[in-house]
Amino acid sequence: MSSESQVMAGILFLSLVAVESGGAFMLRVVRGRQPTTELQRSFFRAGHAHAGMFVTLALVSQLFVDATDLSGGFAWVARSGIAIAAILMPAAFFLSALGRDATEPNRLVVLLPVGAAFLAVGAATLGVGLLAAA
Repeated sequence: MSSESQVMAGILFLSLVAVESGGAFMLRVVRGRQPTTELQRSFFRAGHAHAGMFVTLALVSQLFVDATDLSGGFAWVARSGIAIAAILMPAAFFLSALGRDATEPNRLVVLLPVGAAFLAVGAATLGVGLLAAA
């Protein structure tokens, strides 16, 4: 494993602590111990699920980046795109549903398509890099 992948994997494993604390929060929401609206329940659930799934995908992608011949900016995009999406997309779900009695997402929902763009570019760059190296 390259040192770049090792550093990113270390950061991603540490980020699982945040996902875990989100799970504790979700347990309070699901048990009715945290007052929420329907929007908040669905957005918080989606945020937690996306966080765990994207962190896992970003961890796996570190191994695949090392199997490519990508370098420079292309390697950085392939290595970081999914990891950045793992931050932005869950943040969009959580932050856009904040506020007492929220029934509509606030402006921070814009982070969702921005995160999706990082995911798409990172995954496409990694996919092309893997095909080119084959």
